Amino acid sequence: MSDWADLTTGKRIKHLRGSDLTQQGLAEASGLSLALVQKAEQNRGELSVGSLLRLAHALNTDVSVILGQQAPRRGMNRDVRAALRQLSDAVHESALGEWEGIDDPSTVEELSEVRDLAWAAYWASDTASVSGYAAKVLLEGQVRYTAATGAERTRLGSILASTYRVAASCSTGFGHRDLALSALTSAKHLAKDVDDPVMTALLESTLSWIYLRGAKLPRAMAVAERAALAIEPSFSSGSRPQLLAYGRLMISAAVAASRREDESAADDYISQAHAAAARLGREEKLYGTSFGPTAAKTEAVGIHVALKSYGRALDLAAQPDMRKLPQSMSKVARNRYKLDVALAQCAVGLHDQAGETLVEVALDAPEWVKHQALPGVIGKRLAKVSTARVRTISELIGMPLIA
Repeated sequence: MSDWADLTTGKRIKHLRGSDLTQQGLAEASGLSLALVQKAEQNRGELSVGSLLRLAHALNTDVSVILGQQAPRRGMNRDVRAALRQLSDAVHESALGEWEGIDDPSTVEELSEVRDLAWAAYWASDTASVSGYAAKVLLEGQVRYTAATGAERTRLGSILASTYRVAASCSTGFGHRDLALSALTSAKHLAKDVDDPVMTALLESTLSWIYLRGAKLPRAMAVAERAALAIEPSFSSGSRPQLLAYGRLMISAAVAASRREDESAADDYISQAHAAAARLGREEKLYGTSFGPTAAKTEAVGIHVALKSYGRALDLAAQPDMRKLPQSMSKVARNRYKLDVALAQCAVGLHDQAGETLVEVALDAPEWVKHQALPGVIGKRLAKVSTARVRTISELIGMPLIA
């Protein structure tokens, strides 16, 4: 629909629901009350991020479609669609062994380097590069892996598992849940085969995120907590990889708890994440995953925002070490954090600051921001103060924020 962005959120929900699904049916499928669904379609009141996630899952769409940032089935540009097709082919063909190899194969070190490039591209929101790099590693690496033995096989297994994981993460970000689960299934088999418990833990963190995106909040929290218990380190003698994986899993559990509005559980998980980060003492990166004191704090800001503890979020963001984020922090992590800060600023009446933060994010990561829920939420709240200001921001960043 060419005028999709011009519809109200309520009309978009009604259109996506169609005539085959009643409001009661949507309420049951989403786990929301009938009254809330009715209010949503009538544009009465604001929907929380949790409610938007549940509606998107029940309607088999993405939050950005409900908010009008993307039209149904036409939200991705041609390059992103092509990249995801290439990624899908690589995930499935490598798992099936449908590749004959090449005359001049890469070394294990070269495959490891390309895997790292795929993760760097992911954190830079460069989907085309993720796809290209990951496809090379998966197709060639899988052939090498089947013939390898000993230490080489173990290393190749970890490289492949990590590459399947970046494919799963990229797919999840664009709402391709089935592709993400296929990639994750292959990764888990490899991690088990080469007996890599840290990789296994990080794969569970990705699975928790997939469940979170699908609004399966209890499962998201349970998966992360179970995996954390399996790898829980001794804080006096635990290895750095264990501490990283444990801290990241505690963050995953805290995020899921915050979406369930379980503040007590979220605080407990955050506390454990901070403890692991303090033990690390600095930011660490392993298998494409970063964690440390700064990561724990930026994630905690988002968790406090989800719990509507906006004062706590802004107090944490105002700490001296948070005013200038490290250069090593990825573009995606940095901008996700800034969106959380913008929402908190908006909630406490700092509307000009919220608008400036939103523009900063959109100009830094224009393609990534289109697939996020928070810009639309922030835009609707800012519109209550100044519709003209929001329309100016929309023109500046090249995406609709309000109908």
